[in-house]
Amino acid sequence: MKKVIVLGATGGTGTAIVEELINREIQTIAFGRSISKLNKLKKQLGNSKFLTLQVGNAFDDESIFEASKNVDVIFQCVAVPYEEMEKSQITLGKAVMTAADKLGKKIVFVDGIYPYGKATKKFVDEEHSKIPHTKKGKIKLELENLILSDQWKNANPLIVRLPDYYGPSSNLNSYLGMTILNISKGKISTYIGSLNTPREYIYLPDAAKMIVELANNSMAYRQNWNIPGNVITGKNLVQLAQGSVGIKKPVIPLLKTTIKMMGWFSPIMREMVEMSYLTETPIFLDGSKYKQQIGPIIQTPFEVGIPRTIQALSNS
Repeated sequence: MKKVIVLGATGGTGTAIVEELINREIQTIAFGRSISKLNKLKKQLGNSKFLTLQVGNAFDDESIFEASKNVDVIFQCVAVPYEEMEKSQITLGKAVMTAADKLGKKIVFVDGIYPYGKATKKFVDEEHSKIPHTKKGKIKLELENLILSDQWKNANPLIVRLPDYYGPSSNLNSYLGMTILNISKGKISTYIGSLNTPREYIYLPDAAKMIVELANNSMAYRQNWNIPGNVITGKNLVQLAQGSVGIKKPVIPLLKTTIKMMGWFSPIMREMVEMSYLTETPIFLDGSKYKQQIGPIIQTPFEVGIPRTIQALSNS
């Protein structure tokens, strides 16, 4: 893997993966719609000689095709917002797969846990049933079926599934994004779900390292992969974050009823209601397959990852 392209390079997972790639001295094209965001990313990463920028549209297969001609691997990190998922998620998937197929490229899709629906066992592995009961879960399962479809004769895809994440590059699209950002600024904050329920979160630099390892292993393709994080209650997470800042402003838990009321005024919150089951009966991913076939699961302790995230966000 000598040269790659990262679609959605300025998002949470995209930025973490770009940073990991250039740390490995792999020539990397950061692909995105906004030249100002791309320039900001390049400056943030020290104007690395291993990083080039490409403005383009990930919903246009010709745009991806032209940008990806000379790469070994395409990383698909474009995140579709909740309120746009129904009309845009499959369109995005088709564009990316069409370009990859025309070029005969390896492609890594970074995605989440929604296709699993409700967990039927304590730890969810790649063989867990996929019977999603939510609109977004059904769309994500349709996306998986599209990616791994026999219609693509030349593309070589893999799907890596992550739990919710946090980290220096985390954005407001993640459940924890706004919580940690407001705590880092010493502001009153909110937390999606109960503060007492243990939930799984992955530190983005850890995820990036393991995703790149998968991408670099030719045997990993045409498969699903689960990468787990660490488990913590919201209460303990908030305490760690507040301790890193030295300021303890209130953090208000947003339960399903409150989210539903907020949805009267906010399209994003309205779309979040059906996913509330993940805050009540969380899914915990099983990383046994990755550990056995790829390597060790990297799990930075929250006591290390949270302060690093707070410091990065405080300086942003």
